[in-house]
Amino acid sequence: MTTALAPSSTLSAADRCDRCGAQAYVRVTLTSGGELLFCAHHSREHAEKLRNIAITIHDETGKLEDTPAVAAEDDR
Repeated sequence: MTTALAPSSTLSAADRCDRCGAQAYVRVTLTSGGELLFCAHHSREHAEKLRNIAITIHDETGKLEDTPAVAAEDDR
């Protein structure tokens, strides 16, 4: 039996981590049929366990590297 999965949609700023409420960058689809969202920190913390129970892991943490750093203003 083959099951087709719909592609995961892109995560947005409205998607929040199920552990802490920060912006989610990782969506985990579980073998049980559920779905979990994680920030980058919590996805790294639980990565090993998640790989054991996930069908798919949609990881957008690369977006964090694409964000330009904000320069501090000179307070002189």
